[in-house]
Amino acid sequence: MKRKIVNDPVHGLINLPDGTPFELMEHPYMQRLRRIKQTGLLHLVYPGSVHSRFHHALGVAHLMNKAIETLRMKGHRITPEEAEAASIVALLHDIGHGPFSHSLEYTIVNTHHEKISACFFDDLNQQYDNHLEMAKAIFNNQYPKKFLYQLISGQIDVDRMDYLKRDSFFTGVSEGIIAADRIINMFEIQDDKLVVEEKGLYSVENFLIARRLMYWQVYLHKTVIVADFLLTNILRRAKELCATRTEIAAPPPLLFFLKNHCSEHDFHTNPSILQHFSELDDFDVFAAIKQWRHHPDNILSYLSDCLVNRRLFAIEMSNTPFPDEKYDQLCLKIKRQFNISDAELHYFIIHDTITNNMYDITSDNILILKKDNILIDIADATDQMSIKKIAVPVVKYAMSYPKSFR
Repeated sequence: MKRKIVNDPVHGLINLPDGTPFELMEHPYMQRLRRIKQTGLLHLVYPGSVHSRFHHALGVAHLMNKAIETLRMKGHRITPEEAEAASIVALLHDIGHGPFSHSLEYTIVNTHHEKISACFFDDLNQQYDNHLEMAKAIFNNQYPKKFLYQLISGQIDVDRMDYLKRDSFFTGVSEGIIAADRIINMFEIQDDKLVVEEKGLYSVENFLIARRLMYWQVYLHKTVIVADFLLTNILRRAKELCATRTEIAAPPPLLFFLKNHCSEHDFHTNPSILQHFSELDDFDVFAAIKQWRHHPDNILSYLSDCLVNRRLFAIEMSNTPFPDEKYDQLCLKIKRQFNISDAELHYFIIHDTITNNMYDITSDNILILKKDNILIDIADATDQMSIKKIAVPVVKYAMSYPKSFR
C-alpha cells in the first residue's frame, strides 16, 4: 500500500496510508477544517496562533497510529480493520466543529459540536457504503474494545496530546511542551482499559501540569475570554435581529443559521441542515462581522467594530465574587451611556464564573500500572502536591465591560 507523506511543523513527517483515511482527508468536509482556526480568537493575544483544525486532525491521526503500533508491539491484538477505524476516528473527531469553535455552540447552532460530528459520521458512512461502521462505533464508545475510545477521548488521549504540543508551538508558550512520544510508549492495556506504565509517571505529571498552565495562560487568558464574549454577543444580536425580520447581510451559509433554529434533532432529521453547516467557516463569520460594523443597529455595529479593530472590553478576574453594588453601578452607567434597556444589558457586561478542572477523579481516571500489575490512580501514585491540587476544580469570577467604564 502506498503512503502519503505530510510535513508537519510539530511532529515532522507524518505518514498516511493511501486508503480510506487519505480519501477522507481530501473530502470537502475535511477540507473545510482548513478554513477554521484551531484556537478561535486566540490570535488576538498570541499572533502566531493561526493554525487550523485540519492541522490538528492530521496530528491526532499521526499520534493514534503511533499508539496503535506501540500497543501491537506489546502483544495486544489490533486488527488492520480496527487500526484503520481508529485512524479514521482520529482524523474525523473534530469534524463537527463550527467557525471559532465553542463560540458558535448554543449561539446560532443549538447543539454541541460532538453531536454534529456524529451526524457527519452517519453521512460519510453512507457515502462510503457503510465502510465507516466500525469507526462510528468507536467514536460513539459502542465498540467492544473500549481502550480504542479512550485513545481518542480520555483524560490522557492523543487529541489532548496533539493540541497541547501544537498550541504551545504556535503560541510560543513553552509551558505546554509535553513528552507525547514518551507517554505513548508507556501506554498499556489492562482489563480493556488504557493505562500508563509506572515508568511514564513523571511524563504524565508533566502532561497534567502543562495542561493546567496552558488553560490559564492560553485558553482561558482574560483577553481571549473577552474576545469570545464579544463574538458570542455579536452572533446573538444578529440572530435576534433576524428573528424580528430586520434586514441583515451575511454569506448564505451563515445567514441560514441566523434565520433558522437548528437543534440536534433537526440535524438528524433534515440532511440539508448538515449540508449548510458543511459550507460554514471562519471566513463567512468574519466577513459578515466586517459588514455589520456599518449596520444601522447600534448594538450590532458597536460590538462588531470593537472586535474587528480589537477594541476589546476590559475584564476583571477575582477568586471571590464581585460585590453586587459594583455590578449594579456598572449596569446603571452602561444603560445611561448607550441608551439601552435592561433586556439589552447582557450585550455590554458579563458577570460569570470560569471553572478549570484539569483532572476529574470521578471520570475516566488516568491509571498507573505498577510493576506488580496493580493499578493505581495518578492522584494517588504521585508525590507531587501540584498534581493532587489539579484534581480540585478551580473557580474564578469574571466581570467584563467597555473600557470607558474602567
